[in-house]
Amino acid sequence: MQGTHAELSAHSPRWGAGNRRHEQGLPPGAQACITLTNRTGFLCHDQRSCIPASGVCDGIRTCTHGEDEDESLCRDVPQSLPHFLVAHCGDPASWIYSDQKCDGTNNCGDCSDELSPVTVCPPCGPGWWRCPSTFFKYCDCIPRHLCRDHVQHCSDWSDEYACPGP
Repeated sequence: MQGTHAELSAHSPRWGAGNRRHEQGLPPGAQACITLTNRTGFLCHDQRSCIPASGVCDGIRTCTHGEDEDESLCRDVPQSLPHFLVAHCGDPASWIYSDQKCDGTNNCGDCSDELSPVTVCPPCGPGWWRCPSTFFKYCDCIPRHLCRDHVQHCSDWSDEYACPGP
């Protein structure tokens, strides 16, 4: 959902961060925002457009002036990214964009972006089914549309026998 507008509120940590980031060698306008999907984002220089963290340094200029692909931001990813855009996995050598934490998908490969002790995520949402150690792409919950699809997604097969479906 790239190119969404920022939700400018007390929950959007966008104030006063520019000068400190410039001192750290980051672009002076590198500020966090909250996307319309309630995820961490990058506030474009227009102070209105909030793009998802994973949209920064992805090779696509999403901000009007292209600051999301700025050389100083993208020269040595993830070290050159502002801390609010990066989340660390259980393996210290691995990282993901902060908007990929608690999204229901095993982005780290070891589920540390979805499960404690590394990450504390809210319980499964209404469109999800909780089941023990799922296989493949998901960690602790699977999308309900995968229930009763004749494919095992949960180790206990509850997605096929207990889940009420979508």
